[in-house]
Amino acid sequence: MTKCPFSFLRLACLSWCVSQFVSLSGFSQSKTSDITPYERNTNQTATYTQIISWYQQLDRQYEQCKLIEIGKTDIGKPLHLVLLASDKQFVARPDRVTLLINNGIHPGEPEGIDACMMLARDLLKANKLPKNVLIAIVPVYNVGGSLNRGISRVNQNGPESYGFRGNARNLNLNRDFIKAEAENTRAFQAMYQSLKPHVFVDNHTSDGADYQHVLTYFATQKDKLQPIVSGYMTQRFQPELDKMLTEKGFPSAPYVNHAGDTPESGLVGYNDTPRYSTGYAALFNCFGFTLETHMWKPYPARVKASYVFDEAVMQLCEREAQKILANKQRANEAVRQQKTFPLGYKLDRSKSDSVTFLGYAAMYKPSEVSGLKRLYYDRTKPFTKRVPYWNNFSIDTQVDKPRAYVIPQAWQEVIGEIKRNGVAVKTLPKDTLMTVSAYYITDYKSPQRPYEGHYLHSGVKVRTETQRIQFYKGDYLVYTNQSANRYIVETLEPQGVDSFFAWNFFDSILDQKEYFSNYIFEDTAAELIKNDPSLRKQLEEKRATDKAFAENADAQLDFIYRQTPYYEKTHNRYPAYRLN
Repeated sequence: MTKCPFSFLRLACLSWCVSQFVSLSGFSQSKTSDITPYERNTNQTATYTQIISWYQQLDRQYEQCKLIEIGKTDIGKPLHLVLLASDKQFVARPDRVTLLINNGIHPGEPEGIDACMMLARDLLKANKLPKNVLIAIVPVYNVGGSLNRGISRVNQNGPESYGFRGNARNLNLNRDFIKAEAENTRAFQAMYQSLKPHVFVDNHTSDGADYQHVLTYFATQKDKLQPIVSGYMTQRFQPELDKMLTEKGFPSAPYVNHAGDTPESGLVGYNDTPRYSTGYAALFNCFGFTLETHMWKPYPARVKASYVFDEAVMQLCEREAQKILANKQRANEAVRQQKTFPLGYKLDRSKSDSVTFLGYAAMYKPSEVSGLKRLYYDRTKPFTKRVPYWNNFSIDTQVDKPRAYVIPQAWQEVIGEIKRNGVAVKTLPKDTLMTVSAYYITDYKSPQRPYEGHYLHSGVKVRTETQRIQFYKGDYLVYTNQSANRYIVETLEPQGVDSFFAWNFFDSILDQKEYFSNYIFEDTAAELIKNDPSLRKQLEEKRATDKAFAENADAQLDFIYRQTPYYEKTHNRYPAYRLN
């Protein structure tokens, strides 16, 4: 029998968790044929080929394990999912919790990959799969990044080589859960909607400040999550999870997103909008955790922390299954009936809590590179103290839902996104003239440089007009009486921080297609203001208050042109119409 490699951590890690690191509880004493590539060399992480081969072996060996291909990835290889079910029934059911664990979205952060390989094996080998939990594991999500192996994370302490953050298209897949450009994301979304998980874990590695904690994490932002699920997560699940982690030698802290230069300044909650994995899950009343093991701790400590975290979440899902199931069912029904939906949040700095933080003293000394002052953390000066924690977010923008959205069939890409994400749609059976509320985009901001391949719009402002618009047979109706209402509203309302408009799906409406020739329109414009005193007054008032406008003849002609029937009604008109 080969011993588990974690005993050497007595020297490598914190004195307050020595006894737990020495303990081998939770890790099987495996035969040579059962040992993962990581266990053979604890400063190595499994390659993509080794990962899939490992799970293929488990699939062959155990009837309670099934490895399936759920779709394509951008690099051409399949995306896999591992399903573990004590009764060999590998489908989501209303009488059991579905726990989804995602690994390798950033393959340079591979602890979860190695930890889940061992956890799956240990559960199967000991026949300890929970009877009321379906465990679904994505072995490695970013396949292209996993194959692009090297040493790109300069601040990370091992393993010797690992994958790359970007995928085969150089996309950060943890920013892709709404725009879904990657094949990986589309496969994930289809899988997610099939499983409809109740609890979600995304395994990561942190960067940034130095501190004693091996493990930090953030939960789905509590003020954004449906209140029934949020209350349970914050008041019951998280306290129990934190207690279990401490008992197993990994006292946790919130993800170290600090307010000032160092963690002692206080920690700030993470606003995981729908572009992120946990933010996406929250749209469907699933609460989630992004685990962040500390990049500068020895790799075996980080793998052990990932194992312990995922195992603890699984054990709580088993223990709390009935509450989790009931809460999601109630939340789904509440969302169907909900009338007002938030679209944006801002941090409320007037409210703060405090948390226990195990840090190192932040010090400054002259840089050997620049000669200027530089920050460092003195590991000979550990501290334990309460630090402020700002984790309250207030609603910045909200909207009342319509009875339905009407989307012309020309926007097939948007329709495809909606359908793949479990939204029920209907088509008009015949050409129909309908009275709808139409948005016009009046202002927005876009960055100078692209973000994830897009010029992401923000600060969107709209005005609304009631119009009679001709729709056609085959155009789409999306009714807002669904448990997916949050996804529907947050993607289709243009002011949403991760709306389809924000991600440039509708940018063609911002182009004006018809214009005027100045020398001809001068006469038309003169006739218009002569016959329309109200229009003349508007023009004069704008000239009086806007010096640049008063000195720009073209701008004045354009101002008049936009008040005429010649100006195209579709310019800046947002093509997801509200049926009230």
